[in-house]
Amino acid sequence: MSSPIARRFRGFLPVVVDVETAGFDPHRHALLEIAAVIIDMNDQGQLEPQPTIACHVLPFRDAELDPQALAFNKIDPYHPFRDARSESDALKQILTPVRQAVKASACNRAILVGHNAHFDLGFVKAAVERTRFKRNPFHAFSVFDTVSLAGLVYGQTVLAKAARAAGLDWDDSAAHSAIYDAEQTAQLFCRIVNRCQALNLPAPSLSA
Repeated sequence: MSSPIARRFRGFLPVVVDVETAGFDPHRHALLEIAAVIIDMNDQGQLEPQPTIACHVLPFRDAELDPQALAFNKIDPYHPFRDARSESDALKQILTPVRQAVKASACNRAILVGHNAHFDLGFVKAAVERTRFKRNPFHAFSVFDTVSLAGLVYGQTVLAKAARAAGLDWDDSAAHSAIYDAEQTAQLFCRIVNRCQALNLPAPSLSA
């Protein structure tokens, strides 16, 4: 029997993902941070974020590090206190709980939720390909993008502005870390979907 969250999104389990990287090309530039927030549904039918899963990631072999990207996100990829893991270990840490949540919720697959979601999905897919990680739980190309959803509901597409429009607190000094941005995006996504439900509006459509 399917669960309420499975019925809400046609068998897909929403999982918010944010990555911090050393550039824009997922095949050339290093993945440096990844955070995921699994979305669940309470007894009242409201979406709620679950605890965050996160990992610092070591650059893959021969990865390029764009100095402008590192200056923007303020990440030192080889800082000894980062406690960074290889891409293979990082994917195991992040994707194994996602797979378990998909099974527990009787969903068919996870669907990535993100702010400019195809950027995050592209880096996840590239890391999966490099490491030959088996059984990636995410849909290969469909996403929920909070840029589009927030633009529709709040008239804002920048994450900070959309979060504030949704009534969320925003700390500029904490932004551009995978954990903070994933948690804020998760709160934003839940508020949008819960607001649509309160207004008896249809569920947002899958983006392909």
